[in-house]
Amino acid sequence: MDLKEIAKIIGCEFSRDSFEVNRLNTLKDAKHDEISFVASSKYVKDIQSSKAGAIIVDKSTKEYVPNGSIALVVDNPYWAMATISKYFAPPIEDNTLVEAQMGEGSVVSLKAEIAKGATIGKNCTIMAHVYIGTNAVVGDNTVLYPSVTVYRDCKIGNNCIIHANTTIGSDGFGFATNKLGEHRKIYQNGNVEIEDNVEIGSSTTIDRAAFGTTLIKHGVRIDNLVQVGHNCVIGEHSVLVAQAGISGSTTMGRNVVMGGQSATAGHLSIAPFTTMAARSGVTKSITQSGLTFAGFPLMEHKIWLKLQAKIARLIK
Repeated sequence: MDLKEIAKIIGCEFSRDSFEVNRLNTLKDAKHDEISFVASSKYVKDIQSSKAGAIIVDKSTKEYVPNGSIALVVDNPYWAMATISKYFAPPIEDNTLVEAQMGEGSVVSLKAEIAKGATIGKNCTIMAHVYIGTNAVVGDNTVLYPSVTVYRDCKIGNNCIIHANTTIGSDGFGFATNKLGEHRKIYQNGNVEIEDNVEIGSSTTIDRAAFGTTLIKHGVRIDNLVQVGHNCVIGEHSVLVAQAGISGSTTMGRNVVMGGQSATAGHLSIAPFTTMAARSGVTKSITQSGLTFAGFPLMEHKIWLKLQAKIARLIK
């Protein structure tokens, strides 16, 4: 889209030289032909180093926009970003692409549906009612059980097993809210990538990224009924037990274990080799590796056990 057109859509005055905008992206990742936004003053440091051709800001942050970028000043940058996100959303399916490609030795049920542009590797098993979307990629020796859904542009590695009714790449839970309390959808234009040797249980949902990639790294094990939010990174060989919930933009190191019904708040970092007992609630980043936690608010597991013992004595 032409930048002048974008400025008009979001109600921003614009008198600078325009350019063709190819993508909406984060401050850190945006390039000179892309547009970004600032949702909060806490991202000021990212504004100054951003290479975005234009940045949507409000009056309090416009002074931090570098000379190489154009400031688009609005009252609510997050709402403006949500407004234009739909213009950069790809089509749900693209029938102009070539027919799906299937590797040697793969078996695809006649009841499965494979969209144009998709690629299936060698020796895969694709069972009934599976849907694989436009430009999705499934690696070699991978098994998709009945009713697995893989949205467009998502990638699944080699030697993976995904059990029935799991969804890969559904939209992340993203929306902007204005002063009237109205909500506007933020179109999720990223994807999901699942690396090799990953097994995912049934009825699990892994949301696609708003920008960039939701990443499940090598060797991860995910149980049934797990929710992984948009833009999360799950480290190598981590284990997520049933009904765990990981909020958006959480980054886990390798070999993290989350017990059943445990959950994290968003935009956190979890150190490698961390264990969270069942029903733990993580509200802050964990920086020290190798510890075990429990409870809500979260505390070290040994302390939590002592606390439960004291409470038990009080009520006798």
